[in-house]
Amino acid sequence: MTLPDGFTDIPPGKIAAIATILECRCAPSGEPAPAASPNWRFERVDRPELGWYVALLRKVGTAHLWYQRLSLGDAAIAAKIGNEATVIHVLFDGDTPMGLAELDLSEPGSAELVYFGVVSDLVGTGAARFMMDRLLRFAFGLDIDRLWLHTNTIDHPKAMGFYRRAGFSPVRQMLELADDPRLLGLFDRESAPQVPIFEPNGRD
Repeated sequence: MTLPDGFTDIPPGKIAAIATILECRCAPSGEPAPAASPNWRFERVDRPELGWYVALLRKVGTAHLWYQRLSLGDAAIAAKIGNEATVIHVLFDGDTPMGLAELDLSEPGSAELVYFGVVSDLVGTGAARFMMDRLLRFAFGLDIDRLWLHTNTIDHPKAMGFYRRAGFSPVRQMLELADDPRLLGLFDRESAPQVPIFEPNGRD
């Protein structure tokens, strides 16, 4: 099989994605976006319990292989979410957590949106828009002039358009290569079926 120049083989046992860095420089104007459901609450959760946090991270992120935090192990995860520079907000539907937004404020004048997403049942309902509106108003109420994030091609196919409509602009792009977290046991093998598994021994 002959392919055009520019194609690069990905080693077996790895996953690859194109990552895009986006940044936002200002809060939304006008009145806050209304919640589409009276049961939704977007609230800050200080120092969440480890098991509760990991369960929510998996609930929101498994479909997109959010592996980076899970690969650290329990002690490092607990230290991270207990750090004062980590600010976590959660979307509740009644008393059930259904969305996660996590900021890292460790860099002066800047904030990173490390995690942002809702469970699959709320995709397309306006829940993410409701969360983002509140999050941007909170973040730019702090002493920052830039909020940035990275998304990649394993994320929801509408993620890029969503972030751009929210006021983010792409500023950088790169190749993201990692060990397949399903082969490491961080997720079930059936997770994220849109991303094929290539075993190191050639079995897929």
